[in-house]
Amino acid sequence: MEQLTHLYRWLFDSRSGEGKSLAPRWLFLRALGAIYFSAFFSLAFQIKGLIGPSGVLPAWQYLAAVAHYLSASRYWSAPSLFWISAGPHMLMAVVWIGLLASVLVFFNVWPRLNLFICFVCFLSFVAAAGDFSGYQSDGMLLEAGFLALFFAPPGLLPGFGADHPPSRASLFLLLWEWFRIYFESGMVKILSGDVQWRNLTAMDGYYQNSPLPTWIGWYVGHLPHWFQAATTVLTLVLEFGIVLMVFFPRRVRLVCFWIVTPWQIGVILTGNYTFLNYLVAALGLLLLDDFSLRHLIPARFRPRVPVEDVKAGPESAASLPERLRAVGVAVAAVLLTWVAYTTTVEMGAMVLSRVPLPLAPVKVLEPFRIANQYGLFAVMTRGRYEIEFQGSNDGTNWQPYLFRYKPQLLNEAPRIYAPYQPRFDWNLWFASLGDWRQSQIVLLTEERLLDNDSDVLNLFRSNPFPQSPPRYVRAVLWQYWFTSMDEKRRTGDWWRRQLLGLYAPTITRAADGEPAAVQMPTELPPHD
Repeated sequence: MEQLTHLYRWLFDSRSGEGKSLAPRWLFLRALGAIYFSAFFSLAFQIKGLIGPSGVLPAWQYLAAVAHYLSASRYWSAPSLFWISAGPHMLMAVVWIGLLASVLVFFNVWPRLNLFICFVCFLSFVAAAGDFSGYQSDGMLLEAGFLALFFAPPGLLPGFGADHPPSRASLFLLLWEWFRIYFESGMVKILSGDVQWRNLTAMDGYYQNSPLPTWIGWYVGHLPHWFQAATTVLTLVLEFGIVLMVFFPRRVRLVCFWIVTPWQIGVILTGNYTFLNYLVAALGLLLLDDFSLRHLIPARFRPRVPVEDVKAGPESAASLPERLRAVGVAVAAVLLTWVAYTTTVEMGAMVLSRVPLPLAPVKVLEPFRIANQYGLFAVMTRGRYEIEFQGSNDGTNWQPYLFRYKPQLLNEAPRIYAPYQPRFDWNLWFASLGDWRQSQIVLLTEERLLDNDSDVLNLFRSNPFPQSPPRYVRAVLWQYWFTSMDEKRRTGDWWRRQLLGLYAPTITRAADGEPAAVQMPTELPPHD
């Protein structure tokens, strides 16, 4: 029993650490605070239009449905502060509290407390946002944010936390998350059976068909097929092979860092994937150690921390009593072990239809999104489709609602705005790949536009009907392609497009004031 106690303290008690990752921890936590800030900052301009009382998917309606079907377990199944209130003031209060806490994390002020506040505020949104929070990036941030609670040093102004080195368990699980993001993404590519990965054409249309392209991606998309085939091979090699270097000694991990970090920078420049790639790059900092950072960073920029042999210092007078601290170590041991078990089972389930291990611990953690299954780009889309909302007063002349971030105007260059996350624009890309019946947000948005709802209109760049709402609203579907180099030189256009037809019903207000369909969409050409 005594040996088991020592093992737990060696794994989970930060005071027993050797202090070889102080600078990487400091850098990672600053990056995590900045990423949290980007998440809350983007919500500040969108949350009322997304899940406000008059938004596309009101949070109060979602939570009411959860309460109706789950009754007593509703608070566990949808852990959110919005159970208190889902009104606009509460929504904005949670966002602003999260913003403030993320700034304090960035400036290393009481990091554990403020990371906890960030986690609770972001989880509150994710748990109540329905379709607007079904992204893997949200789970990645919540998982990293939860593990960071055990990774961060205690105290109000801990500095580098030299007397509280990071625990091995939390460091390992953060690197385990980093590894799973890559490795599981490679697994789903093979398990999906998508022939584009097998015949090395997966990248040929990637830059054009990705959710929100960039202008750099436009140019890279015009490079010859041999380049696209080479990057396809390198993607699979990286996700299946290079990331395994995380389990090797420090010199091999440093080589891994210098391969994956430029790769992530390339992804950031060629595609707007919100804060996802920034988070993966930040997790990659943990491949480093104090010694490597000391030699990589110029002397005047080096952190002033004893990086060679930091030992845990004597317990300060402000430390918690030993017994209470032991309870904290035990709680950390249970929670981190639980996460490790759940993530291992989740990864095994990707390959085995039935994992021969208890699944109850996995299901219990699901609502908190702190132990997730990842897998990016399992199947590559073969075309770019864009939904466009239009309004009319006569049913003949239609005016488009301009988006803030989605491709729409042909002569407008795709921009780089990640880590900012435009959730409305992002969701419409997913909706365009299927039928309107599979995506409730399209028809619900049409209904809000019939009312000139100000919160939903703020999700758009402009309102073509500023004086009064239109009589009719519809959603049409376009197919987009990059223009050729020659066409861009001649016309200045980045895109060309073709109208495929009506995507969702054209609606108007009936005599009783309820929305009514006046035209149903016909069968659209097959697209995926």
